[in-house]
Amino acid sequence: MTQPIHIVGAGMAGSEAAWQAARAGVPVILHEMRPQVGTFAHRTGDCAEMVCSNSFRSDDDVNNAVGQLHWEMRAAGGLIMTAADRHKLPAGGALAVDRDAFSADVTAALRAHPLVTIAEGEITALPEDGNWIIATGPLTSAALGQAIAAETGADALAFFDAIAPIVHADTIDMGVAWRQSRYDKGETEEERTAYINCPMTRAEYDAFIDALLAAEKTEFREGETAGYFDGCLPIEVMAERGRDTLRHGPMKPVGLTNAHKPGEKPYAVVQLRRDNALGTLYNIVGFQTKMKYGAQTQVFRMIPGLQDASFARLGGIHRNTFLNSPTLLDDRMRLRARPHLRFAGQVTGVEGYVESAAMGLLAGRMAAAQALGRDLAPPPGTTAMGALVHHITGGAEAKTFQPMNVNFGLFPPVEAKSGRRGRKDRYPAYTDRAKQDFSAWLSAQ
Repeated sequence: MTQPIHIVGAGMAGSEAAWQAARAGVPVILHEMRPQVGTFAHRTGDCAEMVCSNSFRSDDDVNNAVGQLHWEMRAAGGLIMTAADRHKLPAGGALAVDRDAFSADVTAALRAHPLVTIAEGEITALPEDGNWIIATGPLTSAALGQAIAAETGADALAFFDAIAPIVHADTIDMGVAWRQSRYDKGETEEERTAYINCPMTRAEYDAFIDALLAAEKTEFREGETAGYFDGCLPIEVMAERGRDTLRHGPMKPVGLTNAHKPGEKPYAVVQLRRDNALGTLYNIVGFQTKMKYGAQTQVFRMIPGLQDASFARLGGIHRNTFLNSPTLLDDRMRLRARPHLRFAGQVTGVEGYVESAAMGLLAGRMAAAQALGRDLAPPPGTTAMGALVHHITGGAEAKTFQPMNVNFGLFPPVEAKSGRRGRKDRYPAYTDRAKQDFSAWLSAQ
C-alpha cells in the first residue's frame, strides 16, 4: 500500500498540493490547526481562506505573467483555479472571487475526495521521516516556526504584510461615486462597471494625505526588524515616500471619467472592488494599512462617497515568515538537510495567492511521484511555474532574497527572430513559448 503524504497547512498551497497528490492516486493527510488554533488574519477553519485581497490579479494569459500562471494551473487540473473560475466576480481584466464561496468550495472538494483526510490540530515539530510537505504559509505557528528555524540553522526571514478594509456596499454614496473599470476594460457591461470609484479634488487629496500621515499607527514590537514586501505596502508607508506616491499608485485617476461630472478630471480616485457574489461587500483596492482601528474609520471616511461608510472589516498588519530558499531547498523543493520534507507556498518566498498555489501544485505532484517510485523534475524555466521554482531554489541571490511575484523578468529572454522585439510582441512570445513547454512537461508525466 502506498504510504500517505502528510501536508501541513490547508491554505492555497496545501489545498492544491493535497488535490494534486490525491488525483495521482496517493492518499493524503492534510493537517490544519484552524479552527482549534486561530491566527490574526483568519476567520474560519475552511481550506484556502483568503485573508487579504480577493483578487488573483490579471487573467490575461497572453500579455501577463500571472495570467500565464493561471493558464498553467488550469492546464494541470488545479483545484484553486477551478474554484476561482466557478466563483468569479466582475473585475475588469482581473480574476476576483467571492472569497467565502471560494474557500467553502475548495473545502468541500477536499473533504469529498476519498483519498484526502483532513486532520485538525497543530503540528508543532518537524517529523523525523515519511513524505511531508510543509505549506504553513506566512502565518506559520510560533512552535513550528521555531522548529523550522532550529533545523535550518538560522532564524526564518520575515517581512510585514498588510490587509485592506472591506466596506458594506449600501453605505457607499453613489451620488458621489460611480461604477467604471479603468479604461472601460471588460467584455461585458458588468465587467466594464466592476469597480466603484470615489473622486478627490486636490484639496481633498492633500487633506487626506495629511490625516493619513498624522494617524495613529500600529508599531512594531521591540526586536522586530522585518521590513515590508513592496507588493503589499501599507498606504501610510507609500505616502511617506512622497505626497504624490498614492496619486501615481492605487489612487491614480487615469482611465476614469466621473459619471456625475464628466467634464471635471479628478485629481485622485479611490477604487473599490466587489468582494462577494451578492455585491454587498467591496474592498478598497490597494489600501492595506497599519493604522489603528479608530484612526482608520476617521481617515477613510474622508474619502468622498465613503463619508457614511460602514466597515465589514478594517485593515491590519501581521508578520509573515519565509525561508531563504536558495540556500535551503533543492529544485524538487526539498529541504537539503532533510529531503523527506518539502516546502510549498508563501513560506518558500513566493508572494501572492496564485504563486503560492502554484508551488503547492508542484510540491503535490513531486511528492506523489516520489510515493509512486518515480522522480518528477520541475517544469522548464521558460514556463511560469518553472521560472518561479528556479528563482526560489537557486536563481535568486541568497543574500538579498525577498518574496517575489511571478513576472517576465524571471523568464529566460526571448530571442528576436528579426529586428528588435518591442514589449507588445515580446510578452506574447513569452507566453506562447511557456504554453508549448508546459504542455510538453505535462504530457511527459
